[in-house]
Amino acid sequence: MCPTPAPDGRHWDGSPRALRRPRTLRVTTTSPSRLLRAGQTGRCRHCGSRIDLYPRPDQRPIALHPAELTVTDVPKSCRWHLSGGIAYPHGDNSAWCRIPHAVLCPHRTPTCQAGTRLEAIRRQLAVRARRLIDTGALTPAPPVTPQPDAPQPGGPDRPVVQLLLCRYLAQQRLEELRCVAQTRHRHRCPHPVLAPAGPTGMWKLLPTTARHGQLALPDALMAVYDLGHLAYGEQLRWRTQRCPAHATAPGAADLALACWEPFDPLLHAAHIHTRLPHSSPRPHRRG
Repeated sequence: MCPTPAPDGRHWDGSPRALRRPRTLRVTTTSPSRLLRAGQTGRCRHCGSRIDLYPRPDQRPIALHPAELTVTDVPKSCRWHLSGGIAYPHGDNSAWCRIPHAVLCPHRTPTCQAGTRLEAIRRQLAVRARRLIDTGALTPAPPVTPQPDAPQPGGPDRPVVQLLLCRYLAQQRLEELRCVAQTRHRHRCPHPVLAPAGPTGMWKLLPTTARHGQLALPDALMAVYDLGHLAYGEQLRWRTQRCPAHATAPGAADLALACWEPFDPLLHAAHIHTRLPHSSPRPHRRG
């Protein structure tokens, strides 16, 4: 005797099957941060330890130690707390706080006076980093050295971009900037920020003048990719690092931090170029 298959939507005995529709999670428009928890974890490029990345109130990223510590073990100048996905540089009157990874990283010099508890954690991270290096699982990042100041095809590896009346240092080439939004399949969007047929910026030689409290170097010109002539919405799309499709999707969350760092001529002197690149960045069409 051949078995009779159960109809769709019912169990083998004919009883109805309760189907649950998956919920669509969206980030509210009033949220101070759109970054999902899955996009906040990384690894220190110097010691290989796990870090949690969070934006500060001025939108600069900071790497925090993943574990909470008691406030009695952390100096006041090193205490941080989280609120709404934003890291604030002080305590929140609780018994616990977060601490920047730079204070515990064995590759760096401590920025504050560490107690017994912090020194113990620092030694543990140093032992783990040495083990990773000896086994070949970690190659410490080399120090940044100034490159010869010559025009580069397509722009420098870390260009300086001017948008929304501020200057930012990108983490990679403009053509390689990838959208940080989450797709419907819960993956990071593969599309670039630079639109193939949309308006783009212009390379200009601009003085390294102070903008909104930034330090400046006197009588110096630098190559800047200027987006200031674009519409406000287009500049905001670049600042949030989204492709044109996700720029109109405010409910979509982010799976990574935007690769922008407020530019400081003194701290980022190795990335200052006094000559314009050969060509403007625009993705090539494949036909």
